[in-house]
Amino acid sequence: MKRIMLLDIARESRKIRQLLVTGRTFVILSLCSMLFFVAIGIAGIAHQRSSSTPISSMKGFAAAVSSGLFGDMLEMEMPAFQSKTETEALNNKQIGSFIIRLMTDINPSDPKSMLAGEIPGLDSNKSILIRKGVGTDTAVGPEDNVPITNDPADQAHADETPFPAESAPEPTETPRPTEKPGIGGKATTEGRKVAFIYHSHNRESWYPELNSTAKDPNSDTKNITLVGKRLAEQLEDLGIGSMHSDTDYPTAIKDYRWELSYKYSMKTVKEALASSEDLKFLFDIHRDSQKRKYTTVDIGGKSYAQVYFIIGHKNPNWKKNESFATRIHEKLEKSYPGISRGIFGKTAATGNGEYNQSLAEDSVLIEIGGVDNTLAESYRTVDVLAQIIADIYWDAEKVSAPES
Repeated sequence: MKRIMLLDIARESRKIRQLLVTGRTFVILSLCSMLFFVAIGIAGIAHQRSSSTPISSMKGFAAAVSSGLFGDMLEMEMPAFQSKTETEALNNKQIGSFIIRLMTDINPSDPKSMLAGEIPGLDSNKSILIRKGVGTDTAVGPEDNVPITNDPADQAHADETPFPAESAPEPTETPRPTEKPGIGGKATTEGRKVAFIYHSHNRESWYPELNSTAKDPNSDTKNITLVGKRLAEQLEDLGIGSMHSDTDYPTAIKDYRWELSYKYSMKTVKEALASSEDLKFLFDIHRDSQKRKYTTVDIGGKSYAQVYFIIGHKNPNWKKNESFATRIHEKLEKSYPGISRGIFGKTAATGNGEYNQSLAEDSVLIEIGGVDNTLAESYRTVDVLAQIIADIYWDAEKVSAPES
């Protein structure tokens, strides 16, 4: 009887020990889970505070879910957005990828992203300054703001720096074409159109050129297409055959949507390329949305609208476009130090990301001045730009010309 009691006590002791071990394991797992979720929360807060734009906090989600589901979500928030992509259900892989990217900013499908945060320029989801102009503020990049479609009273324009008391003087006369060795006589492309100028955002304008009550720096009449037209005329005067498109997309496109601007302009570029097999240079001319102090430089007692070259890194061959922009940038800086703000690389996370630049190697988007510059300042800059582009073209022709 005594032996049976001892066996029962021993058996109960083992059960108690097992319960204690199980309880301790449960407590440890609970604490670990709690710490894990606290860490996720802290990481999320830190990531949010370190981001300057909501896009960066959503890019992991946008990349992880199907285009159909993401389109449906946008459609719920923006009635004007209509998604025609079929919705797909989330799978475990997409959910896991989203969580990892949200917590660590590492894309499981792209091992390179593990190094991107440590090596400048390797992260393809971030905008980077590829080339810096003289005096460029590296903390201030180009801005591309959506036009104001309504007229809210609280969005009145506020000046950070006053406009010039007088309109800037008219640009000085642009040098005319000179004789080029190996070309013969006056330099000319002999009727061949080699440059095409167009505008994806054709209504971009400037506050000084609009009436004093204007709250939206966009216009259907006095806008960036005037600058593009000036560039084409100056190139023609310098012997470079040029074509210019001043298409007003908001009126030309039925059910126009601003976010599809580059889709519309791509059609324009393709039509131009089909009409002239000699086209070599493609220029998408814009006006920056930054303030005057970031987009203006005084050179020789005259004010010039600065230029910013934008390269789309979504284009797999973007380095060739960047090489073309670099040639223009360096020649500008040599002749007019400070007139170029530099070359800025953008991706789909910070813009269109391609900018039609896959259509030609010598294609670049150029921001000329900002919302506070004058048309005269923009003209003055574009006259200089035309001379540089002409020099680059004739230099290339001289190199490629067969020896006699």
